[in-house]
Amino acid sequence: MIKDFILPDIGEGIIECEVVEWLVKEGDLVKEDQMIVEIMTDKAVVQIPASDSGRMSKFYHQEGDIAKVHEPLFAVEIETEQEKIVENQDRSDPDFEASVKENFRSSDESESALLSAENSSPKALATPAVRRIGRELQIDLSDVSGSGKNGRILKEDLENYKNPEAQGKSELRNKGRVEPIKGIRLTMARKMTEAASTIPHFSFGDEIDLTRLADLREQLKGELTNSGVHLTLMSFFMKALALALRKYPILNSRLNPEVTEIIFQDSCHIGMAVDTPNGLMVPNVKNVQSLSLLEIAREVQRLSQNAREGKVDQVDMQGGTITLSNIGSIGGTFGIPIINPPEVAVVALGKIQTLPRFDQGGGIEARKLMQANWSADHRIIDGGTIARFSNLWKQYLEDPSLMLIYLR
Repeated sequence: MIKDFILPDIGEGIIECEVVEWLVKEGDLVKEDQMIVEIMTDKAVVQIPASDSGRMSKFYHQEGDIAKVHEPLFAVEIETEQEKIVENQDRSDPDFEASVKENFRSSDESESALLSAENSSPKALATPAVRRIGRELQIDLSDVSGSGKNGRILKEDLENYKNPEAQGKSELRNKGRVEPIKGIRLTMARKMTEAASTIPHFSFGDEIDLTRLADLREQLKGELTNSGVHLTLMSFFMKALALALRKYPILNSRLNPEVTEIIFQDSCHIGMAVDTPNGLMVPNVKNVQSLSLLEIAREVQRLSQNAREGKVDQVDMQGGTITLSNIGSIGGTFGIPIINPPEVAVVALGKIQTLPRFDQGGGIEARKLMQANWSADHRIIDGGTIARFSNLWKQYLEDPSLMLIYLR
């Protein structure tokens, strides 16, 4: 019996995902709970297991394709009684061991091995859509030179092959390389388009003196380093933010879809924008209001490392209530961020600079200064609220002894 595996609803409004890598081949015997495919969804990479034992019958999508939620992802031929008998025979039989090695492919097979196998195939590399166009244009794909990754034939290659004169004109126009938007970048593009088109943004900026906070971090980081934890200023930013949100909970709220209710959230899950080779990821630290500075630092370190390796768990990407974007870690002093729906506020942190400022006696001294720029949802947050909230957050950061009163 052939049974389709339907891609389940994985929450947070996700309706599709990208197929990253098939971990088995069509025709392989697979076991229940064996990992079958790696997919990328909502800025996270996850593996999908088989729900039944049997023989892999069909892949409904190729690597790089987009799969839809509630639609078939792959099909398994449920094993017959005869196959169960074979599976239960003596494991010490060399023939059986050889058959297992032949039929069960290791899930951590390297990408280079896959590419070598793909490149050694005489069949031209092209997606089903490109092959269809090739048939319509009556083009033998083996005669076409592919400009895509690993020599993959693209739609543009067929057009240029069919019409060489147009190819010359295209080159004169400096058309350049065409790359599809997918994976993490596709998620970011859609969410930011939604935010810009549906949320009336307004911004508020201020300069924050982090001199005392930087000194405190230097005093504490040695102790935490001995515990294997790298203490960054981000941990202080988060703790101060959670404290300020206690007085201004509307910054930690969300609107219902009909824009008729404000939902105040008890927990503070602070998102941190992480720059990765695959694009922007925003995992969040859960329940910051209940965590100590050490616990926050550990979570910041774990999420940052996992994000850069593309291994963030789905749960770490879900449920964020407010976001910190530390663009200053790359460079730049000023930026206007876009809200990450359904959140209602986000802050962009500029780089820390040592600049001259007047002290209370009129003398000039060096201070460590940072620009912080908020964007807020003007449907429920007004200028006075964001200014007072930002002032309180700034007060905790400029005089961290006030913040230490509340640290657990």
